[in-house]
Parts: sequence; C-alpha cells; structure tokens
Amino acid sequence: MAGVVAVAAESLAGGRARAARTVLDQVVLPGEELLLPEQEDAEGPGGTGERPLRLNAGVRARVRVVCGPGLRRCGDRLLVTKCGRLRYKEPGGGGGGVYWVDSQQKRYVPVKGDHVIGIVTAKSGDIFKVDVGGSEPASLSYLAFEGATKRNRPNVQVGDLIYGQFVVANKDMEPEMVCIDSCGRANGMGVIGQDGLLFKVTLGLIRKLLAPDCEILQEVGKLYPLEIVFGMNGRIWVKAKTIQQTLILANILEACEHMTADQRKQIFSRLAES
Repeated sequence: MAGVVAVAAESLAGGRARAARTVLDQVVLPGEELLLPEQEDAEGPGGTGERPLRLNAGVRARVRVVCGPGLRRCGDRLLVTKCGRLRYKEPGGGGGGVYWVDSQQKRYVPVKGDHVIGIVTAKSGDIFKVDVGGSEPASLSYLAFEGATKRNRPNVQVGDLIYGQFVVANKDMEPEMVCIDSCGRANGMGVIGQDGLLFKVTLGLIRKLLAPDCEILQEVGKLYPLEIVFGMNGRIWVKAKTIQQTLILANILEACEHMTADQRKQIFSRLAES
C-alpha cells in the first residue's frame, strides 16, 4: 500500500500524467492528471495513443465517458480531487463507461437522486428542516409526501426519521428532499417507524452493502427476520424482533467493513449455532 502511494506521489510531483487504465484499483492523489484511451485511435483497441480527455473534439463522434465522484473535468483535462482507489464500470448499453474514485470519506455531500435517512430538527411554516449529515440541513415540504394536501397534512414531528431522496443538491442552493417518486408514489419513502436502531457507518461501507453482488445482506437475512433501511449518507436503520437481535445485527454490519469472507462465515456460523 505504501509503495502504491509512493508511486502516485512521485507521479504527482513530477507532473507526469498516468493512463487511467493502468492505475485501475490503485491509489490516486488529488491534483493528479489522468489520461484516457483515445477512442478513435488508428491503431485500434489496445493502441498506445493516449491523450487527456478532450471535450471539444470537433465533429468526430466520440464515446462518452462519465466522471463520477472524486474526478473533475477542468477544460480538456481530467483531474483527481479525492484520495482513493480509481474504479471503473463497464458501459451497459454503449458508451465509454464510468470512472470514479472510491475513498473512505466520512462527511456526506448531498447528491441529486441519492436516497438518505434524515432526522427532522425543526418546523418552519410549511417546510421541515432535516439533518442529513451534510454541511447544512435539507428542506422538506409537507406536500412532498404521498397523498398530502393542504387539508391532509402528513403527521411529521420533530425527531422523526425520514427516508427520502434529493431533488435539488448543488453547492449554490439549499438541499431539497422529497418522499415521493416521479409518479407521486411513496415507494417505501416517508417516516420510518419509532422502533429500531439508527447508527452511522462509513460511506464506503454503504456502497459496499448496496452493491448487487454483496453477500453480506443475504447472510444477515438468514440469521433473524429484520427490517433494514440504508441511506447513502452513511446511516442505517435496522429493526429485529428483540433488542438483543437488533444490537447483534448492528454490530455485525459495522464490523463487516474490515472482515474477510472467511471471517464473516465463521461469525455467521457461530451465531447460527447459538
């Protein structure tokens, strides 16, 4: 790990840009410039012609490459803004795929479309103020619930847990949440029940648990019947039949971040026997 960081630091100090495909799953540092493969290289796939990503490439068609968290386009360059491992996702239906930096960030930055768990902190007229773990609270209108009208207001009190999604999230405006989808349905969003346990984990663990190939949730579901809600802001709400089972599940989910697959199997087998 130290050797990988040293290579990245040497590249950054020397001002040399590295090819993105050669540093996948490796550590990249803020300020480092990445080179993407030339999509129309005359040498075909696997050619050596690489240059920084050009946004004004002329009239020739190019495959679109999406930059996720931790990367920023500055003119015709692709710069790293966070320290972490560079990840890549193959395109589903054509395109150049998605690049992003997987970092162990603890502070949440609101992103449009993210589903989060918030805590109602205040009522201000027709607006609820919701703490989502960001730099400022999000606003939630009383009309942003399924079936809500001026006469039929939702029963939301200060201290309630809210599961919703962002419809407005940028650095120049206050974040805005809703508890309905594009069709006006709740679709599982709204006020979370009074019972259960809310705890906070790292953002990296949340992304790991929500991955399609994650086996942790399948193993946890075999232990006890449970209800669980994941928020992209690093919050998890879980509820089991008893308080003891709820605490066990919370401790397992917190510890899974630093466990190997064999260690998880040993713990789950012990709990299943007991």
